[in-house]
Order: sequence, then C-alpha cells, then structure tokens
Amino acid sequence: MVAMLTIRFRAKADGLESSIVCANHSNSLTDALLLVTAIPFKRRNLLRLTAKSTQFGRKTLTSWLIESAGTVPIKRRKDYPDGQADNTNVMLKLIEALEYGDAVCLFPEGMSRYHPTIAPLKTGVARLVSDVLSRNRHKPDFEVAVLTCSITYMHRQHFRSDVLVTFNAPMKFTPRNNPELLLPVEYDNIRALTVQMHQQISSGTLDAPSWKLIRNAKLAARIYAPLGTTMSLGDYVRVVRTFLEAFKLAEQPVSESGSEGELANREGALREDTKIRRLGNDLKVYQDMLARWGIKDDRVRKPLPAHIIIYRIFVRLGWAIFLFTISIPGLLLWLPVFIATFIAVSRFKRTGPVWDTWDEIAQYKLIYGLVSGVCVWGISVLLTLPFAPITALLVPGLMWMALRWMEDAISAFRAFAALMRLLRMGQSCFAQLHAMRKGLHERVTEFAVNTLGLPPDPEHYFAESGGKEKGRVKGRWASKTKYFSVRRRRKRDWNETLRLYDQVDYPEDE
Repeated sequence: MVAMLTIRFRAKADGLESSIVCANHSNSLTDALLLVTAIPFKRRNLLRLTAKSTQFGRKTLTSWLIESAGTVPIKRRKDYPDGQADNTNVMLKLIEALEYGDAVCLFPEGMSRYHPTIAPLKTGVARLVSDVLSRNRHKPDFEVAVLTCSITYMHRQHFRSDVLVTFNAPMKFTPRNNPELLLPVEYDNIRALTVQMHQQISSGTLDAPSWKLIRNAKLAARIYAPLGTTMSLGDYVRVVRTFLEAFKLAEQPVSESGSEGELANREGALREDTKIRRLGNDLKVYQDMLARWGIKDDRVRKPLPAHIIIYRIFVRLGWAIFLFTISIPGLLLWLPVFIATFIAVSRFKRTGPVWDTWDEIAQYKLIYGLVSGVCVWGISVLLTLPFAPITALLVPGLMWMALRWMEDAISAFRAFAALMRLLRMGQSCFAQLHAMRKGLHERVTEFAVNTLGLPPDPEHYFAESGGKEKGRVKGRWASKTKYFSVRRRRKRDWNETLRLYDQVDYPEDE
C-alpha cells in the first residue's frame, strides 16, 4: 500500500533459472519487496534476496523480516573500520544457488539513497557471472543470465504514489559464447559488462544529475501530452525520459577539437544545446509560477469563465464533503496507523540528511503501518468478540473502502482549492501565465515532434496504443462506468499524490 505498482516487461521474464536479478536501488528495502511482488508468482520461491550485513542481528521487526526471508548478508567495506570485508563464503552460496537453478537478487549500486541519478555500479555482479561460468567451464552450454530491472518511483516517499517496474531483456552468458569472462579474466571485460548493465537499467528509468532536470522534463511531458491524455504509466515515463535525456545532453560540454566539418557540426550542436537550455530555464520559471499559485498547467491550458469556476467550486466541495463523511468510520480505524507512521517518519527524518534518510521513508511507513494496522485489527476483533468472525472481515474491508473514498475526497478538495486560487489570481496574472504557456506549448511541441521524434498528436496516439494497464480506462463508456474503482484510484495525472496540493518540487528545490 506504500505504492501502486505497475509492471512492464520489455522481454519475457518468466524463466528465472540461474538468473541474477539486478535493479537500481533508490528506496531501501521497498525495492526488494517490489521485485518479489513483480516477479511471476511461480518463480518467487526461486529468488534469493541479498542485503547489507548491518541489517542482520538487530532486535527489530525489519531485521527479523529480512532474516526470515532467507536473505543472504553482503558485507560492505565502508561498514567496517579497517575497510576489510570478506564475502568469500557468501559468494560461494550465491554461486551454488545459481548452479542449482535459483535466481539471485542484487543491487549493484551497493547502497540506497534519495538521489536523482543512479550511482556507479559495483563490479560484483560481473565478477559473480565470471566465477559461475569459470566453475562450470567443463559445461560449455551452462547458462547464467543477468536480468536487469528499472524501478521508477513517481514520489517514492509518499503514501499511495505510483511506481513502475520495468524488466529489460535478459543478458545470457555461457562458457562457450563468452570465453572472455572465464578466469583469469581481464578487468576491462568485467567493466564492460558492468557498463552494459548500467545502460540497461538507466534506459528504463529517470536518471538525471539534478532534480531540476526531472522537474523540467515532467512539465515538458505534461505540456506535450496534456492532462487527460489516455496513457499508461509506462508511456508517461518514456515520454518524460525522452525529454530528460535531451535536457541532459544539452548540459554536457561539446568537444572543441576536430576537423572543419566537425567544427561546423559543433557550432550547430552548440546552437541547439543553447536553445534546449533556454527552453529548460523557461519551463522552470513557468513551473515556479504554477507552484507559487498552487495550480496545475491544465488550469492554465483551458481558461474557464468565472461562473463555471464558481459552479465547479461548489460541486468539488460538495463531493469532497460527501466522500469524507462516508469515510469517517473507516478513517477512525486508520487514525492510529496514521499517527504511528507520522511520528516514526518524523523522528527518522531528523537522523540525517535528505539523501540518506528519504530513501527509507517508505520502508518506515510500511513497517509501522503494518504493525499498527494489525494492532487496530486485533483490538477491534477483541472488542467485538461475540461477532469476531464478522469483524475480522468487516474491519479490513471498511478500512480499505475508507481509504479509497478518502483518495477521491482529497482529489476533489485539491481541485476545489485550485479553483479558489484561480479566482484569487486575477485576470491580468492569469493572462500572463496563459501567454507564457501558449509560447511554451509551441516550443515544446516543435521540440518533441521535430527533434525528439515523438508523435505529433499524443492524445490520439496514446489513446490508440497500449492495452488494459492498471489505472488506464479506454473509451467514454468505460470512463463513466469505471469512475470509481474499488481496487485503485483511476488517475488522470500520474504525478498525483495523496496530498491536498500538487507535488512538483523536490527537497533540493525546497
């Protein structure tokens, strides 16, 4: 319940025999939980998890859960004063597991952190592949695979935000086809495999040197494919990433050496980079103005007359009050859970800097929410002991429906607040924003279509492509009949969070 999960396969991922599953690591233990959830059910018992050794031996629920799952401890040099970490026995166990046909889960970054970019990958996975192949060099067709996975959180620290798990095409190795990985192996071959893994992982997620670029890319994607465009989370991430890669490339220096032809090309590249950087700066200014007023781009895209705004204010407020009212009984049960997680997260945030603590917020919410939720359920059953069989089922159902009603209530109240801000803004300020948005839309669309090769009509293109992804509704009839879903909220904006405001800023920008 920390995140609403969407899974995307770039290639068939149901054959996990003798596979090393690798992913980017930006949300601590939640990443491992997502992989266990995302991998096909029939293969879950074959997955051997790993975690840093400092997570073991503690008298905490987290440590107990890690050890109970059969997780293998990995020692890190930075966790020991002398910088010595002997993983010989651990690696031997992993090699034996791969030889037996099991899958092993590793996070090659070697650490979890709240940062916009993927850390340089350690060479441990490539060395493990080399060791396994070398031990089985007498079996030329023995195969070990590296299955990379890209995890993309919309807002990893927020309750009920979305996450996309993308499985990339597996890389397969055998002693016959990959003799360069057999011992004694050259470091360049180990490094080359590690670089290939990094490229695969980063190709499916948002990887940037700063939060500013991600913020600009998300706004560019929303201007290009406006609110209401029927697109899956995977489509949304790919569009954002397309803009992000262009913004990243424009920030990189261009080589000044070369022939006359290369110098001419360099001048053209410099002009294009300057144009892209100027677009990024203008997007930032526009997003800052939207954030200052607390409204979305869509409010500026489609101007509304005052009487329509007032009418919608009453509709949204009435709907929010109604949903909050019917969810009160369930919210009373949720109250101890919210209080427990809020206190735990608030205390944890004070233990270190943002980059070192925010990656574990989801983990804390999950653990404390689970414990407090079980306590609420147990107490409710005990207090209604004569009707315990009914209460045991009724309480979870009531809590779930209250959560779903609250999600839609918060969305309605968020719209009400945005409409109120539109009224307070005034015509002159709105006209300035609208003119700025119109110019940006022309530039973003031209850049997306002519430079990035994106479809010229995104609303029609994404409505026709894709299937029945989670949160996706196709057609007017489905849109009306599936306005409210018991399973999950149908979002028009994948950047939406369970907040009374739109989350567009990151800690670096706050």
